[in-house]
Amino acid sequence: MQQDSIGNVHHFWERMKEVCEGDRIFHYVRGEIVAISVVKSGYREEPRPAEIPLLGSEHAKGYLVEVDYYELEKPLTIADSFNEIQPLLPIKYSPFQDNANGNQGYLYPCNEELTIKLIELIADLNIYEIDEEQLEFVMGTVQKTEHDFLTPLLAETETEAKTKVRLGHQRFRNELSPLWHNQCALCEIDLPELLQASYAKPWKDSTTNERNDPNNGILLCRNHDALYHNGFIAFDGQGKIHISSSILIEDYEKYGLHGKMKVNRTETSKPYLKWHKKHVFKE
Repeated sequence: MQQDSIGNVHHFWERMKEVCEGDRIFHYVRGEIVAISVVKSGYREEPRPAEIPLLGSEHAKGYLVEVDYYELEKPLTIADSFNEIQPLLPIKYSPFQDNANGNQGYLYPCNEELTIKLIELIADLNIYEIDEEQLEFVMGTVQKTEHDFLTPLLAETETEAKTKVRLGHQRFRNELSPLWHNQCALCEIDLPELLQASYAKPWKDSTTNERNDPNNGILLCRNHDALYHNGFIAFDGQGKIHISSSILIEDYEKYGLHGKMKVNRTETSKPYLKWHKKHVFKE
């Protein structure tokens, strides 16, 4: 579909235009991921199928994407693994609610970190080690099964996602480090092995441009990076530190903190710092 019965254009329909050849789609039905598709080509406009009736002023045309569809032998129940999935969900356009139920809609984005986790969980359910009896059976004759597609599909999908994340993080660090003089913005540690390029707006919530923007982050030692990444410290539009109330004042020194710390923010980094303080910081 392109429009609903009152003429609204929904993001999950417009997202069909973003689908490209080779993309993977996870199919979610009634609390479970039941299949994976590989996109064969980009979208095209097509008339609405005759078996789906129009309601009111709904648009007669929709978007069609052709895929190869692979059903899972064992579906992944989202609620069973939601504690692992939830930290990887974006704040905007998340496919799932906080109670693990799916959000109503047709097509939601799936960032690479979430893709990797879903692939791991699906593989745990559907990929088996061959026991001795099975091995003896197939030694003489190789049997092709209906699930042969799954192992290479999952492996390829996971590899592509991990490569994209790794290269993205590497590029981000290389461009971010000089902006902070190759030292921790808070404690001036400059040993490269102890430094981390810490995103202000996380990968899961960022656009491609934001993931590659070196202003979307701070160079921190691993101690301060962990505090920043997990929302125990944040910085306002002036670069002033804010420390979560969950850290006791008498423990500040233990964590290498004090209330007058600042980072040298720029006008280009200011929006990212403010986003982190609003969405990640734990008051």
